[in-house]
Amino acid sequence: MQSRIATIGFFDGVHAGHRFLFRHLNQLAEERALSPLIVTFDVHPRVVLQSDYVPQLLTTPEERKQLLLPYGEVLMLPFEEVQPLTAEQFLLRLKEQYNVSVLLMGYDHRFGSDRLHSRQDYKRLGAQAGVEVISLGEYIDGELHVSSTEVRQALENGNIAVANELLGRPYSLTGTVVHGKAIGRTIGFPTANIEPLSPLKIIPKPGVYAAQVNTPTMDDAPAFVNISADRLIEVHVPSFKGDLYNQQLEIRFLRFLREEKHFENLDALREQIRDDIDSTLRPA
Repeated sequence: MQSRIATIGFFDGVHAGHRFLFRHLNQLAEERALSPLIVTFDVHPRVVLQSDYVPQLLTTPEERKQLLLPYGEVLMLPFEEVQPLTAEQFLLRLKEQYNVSVLLMGYDHRFGSDRLHSRQDYKRLGAQAGVEVISLGEYIDGELHVSSTEVRQALENGNIAVANELLGRPYSLTGTVVHGKAIGRTIGFPTANIEPLSPLKIIPKPGVYAAQVNTPTMDDAPAFVNISADRLIEVHVPSFKGDLYNQQLEIRFLRFLREEKHFENLDALREQIRDDIDSTLRPA
């Protein structure tokens, strides 16, 4: 088995900061003739450490794995199984089971049940286990501090532009088209009601968004999305005529258009929807 260089983390969102780490992983792997390995976990660590914690995720495990694969082999470990291991025990497991000779640590990353606080501690234990530990500095994009927390906050504030910049791609949400009240159809603008596949994924702030959608029969179709105060998601695709019920639909959020509001009558609602469609179809 070829020796490996590994990095460890949950990597929710696989954002620009994570990719900065992976670029260094691949560069070192090439320089040292090592195989790159990305070690991640099946659930958010706090789910195991804090029984009442309900995470708000940027990516499902499968989405995360697909986003990680271009950067190396992906090892997704059950966090409940590795949580009791000390840093030394975890390093020994990496060495003995996966032939890891180099570990690249991201900025402020910690691992092991003993929660060491010094990079020197990790380097010392790594040397004892036969693993060279290398740590990177913080990644900052201009004035933006890049982290999963910053992306979540941007989505919660409806700041899609910042969220997408930090992610390096449009934030996406996938769900199944289910039956709703069919109000949109009665006023000439049928909408698809979306039930997210994962209840743990973040739903952006209530409001109206310009987006693109993908289904088994559509690719990157322009759409506008309405998210209500109770987080119901409705999608109107101007170019689509037909039935989407029970299909999976991916929403890629592009721009926040406006706050959700109430209308005095249906004519006012129709006029606003026409404006929303124009905004959706207009280039940013």
